[in-house]
Amino acid sequence: MSAIAKSPADDLFSLAQDRWTKPYWDAAREHRLTVPRCAACGRFRMPPTPFCPHCRSQAIDWPTLSGRGTIFSYTIVTRAIVPAMEGCIPYVPALIDLDDAPGARLTTSIVDAPVDAVRIDAPVKAVFVERGDGVVVPRFTLA
Repeated sequence: MSAIAKSPADDLFSLAQDRWTKPYWDAAREHRLTVPRCAACGRFRMPPTPFCPHCRSQAIDWPTLSGRGTIFSYTIVTRAIVPAMEGCIPYVPALIDLDDAPGARLTTSIVDAPVDAVRIDAPVKAVFVERGDGVVVPRFTLA
């Protein structure tokens, strides 16, 4: 039987947001996935930045996405390098290509999935992990 991918430890992450990332975290609290899209040229980008890297516009919208994507890359962490990670192994950090946001690649983790089923190009869907401190974090599981 394969081990199941877990979420990283809550105390290893503290939310630091600014005006460029706040809409992402606000949407997550509503269990919606969004990434920034340039309102001038229509290209998606992640992480959020003050200027579009393609046309230099500061105009931005935050469309609600389907939450579906594919795994572009991943690794499986099987050894805790700090004691807080002991209960979170195996942990699967991943890069996700979002189906309805071409060009935006989201850094996240795979959760609640058999580790031996995780693979490049596997279809995934967003799930929202509600932490004890009230922060909601988008993660992905196999679709």
